[in-house]
Amino acid sequence: MSVARANVPLVEVLSRRALNRATLQRQLLLLRERLAVPEALERLVGLQAQAPLAPYVGLWSRLVDFDPESLSTLLASREVVRGSAMRATVHLMTARDFLAVRPVVQSVLERGFSAQLGRLTADLDIPAVVAEGSRLLGERPLTRVELGRLLSARWPQARPEHLAYAVSYLVPQLQVPPRGLWGRSGPAAMVTVESWLDGPLGTSDPDPLVLRYLGAFGPAGVADVALWSGLAGMREVVDRVRHRLRTFSGEDGAELLDLPDAPLPDPETPAPPRFLPEYDNVLLSHADRSRVIRDGRPVPLLPGNGAAAGTLLVDGMWAATWRKERGDGWATLVVSPFASLSPAEAEEVAAEGGRLLDLLAPGAAQDVEIRAGDA
Repeated sequence: MSVARANVPLVEVLSRRALNRATLQRQLLLLRERLAVPEALERLVGLQAQAPLAPYVGLWSRLVDFDPESLSTLLASREVVRGSAMRATVHLMTARDFLAVRPVVQSVLERGFSAQLGRLTADLDIPAVVAEGSRLLGERPLTRVELGRLLSARWPQARPEHLAYAVSYLVPQLQVPPRGLWGRSGPAAMVTVESWLDGPLGTSDPDPLVLRYLGAFGPAGVADVALWSGLAGMREVVDRVRHRLRTFSGEDGAELLDLPDAPLPDPETPAPPRFLPEYDNVLLSHADRSRVIRDGRPVPLLPGNGAAAGTLLVDGMWAATWRKERGDGWATLVVSPFASLSPAEAEEVAAEGGRLLDLLAPGAAQDVEIRAGDA
């Protein structure tokens, strides 16, 4: 379908279902793909990872024969890293991508620091705090508590946690293993990017990041790019690259932009059930989330290390939450849909849930329970 106005070129209108299927395909959620973990992460421009084990479920839902140890090995070898990036939240990315993206979002972290701690640290010499914190994190991994304690020896008038957060916001840093390793755990210990990775940090040019976003989440509008990245002034950035983009319209008349050769699958393409982890990108990366969420339902911000609860897509839309219950020798996946599932949908969800338990609780006696109305 296309619409036209006087002296205005025809613009193709994309339905919400068309946007849903396009987003799912680019997010590797229509059909699991046979990709190496680094290739998948770069296609997705990373995965949110403030719950350190969440990306294991996210990659399991996207890749054929995903082995969690393959990701742990990449983290241990520094080919994949965890650090603050888009929206100042922790993301799992390839080292190459992190070096490219982190300088682009420096202003986001600076703005976050100013909003959260600017008034509380107004009397401090922040450049000196940053320089000393960077030196300390370049020597060995430190938790925020350890870093704050060391910094407070020089700035005893300041609260240690304020000093530590100033450094973690303003210094490009990474959280290092064993944090984020499958089947293991560790504190959120930080090091500087320069001390952990060989390559140099890139430039602060945001233009390539806009194109990367559209490749992973498009078609999308300027507000969507701004929300995902956290960057200000995105209208100007998008206008700079507009000549390289294709324009659509949403059902509501809003402008949508996309890469000219990006895939647009048939809106009637089947979308199998997909279990998602906490904070999955597909639910959180658009200002207008109606392509994947009905009725403006808020996405839960679940506590914990991840891989224990999350959300479920049915026919491409967020339709349920899930949680793992574990006992001595048994594991149950409790699925709580917002509305009744059809018998066919319930059968598919139960089968996919059983496969998820093979990842989360191998060797345990397994059961999948669908508890309608429990969400």
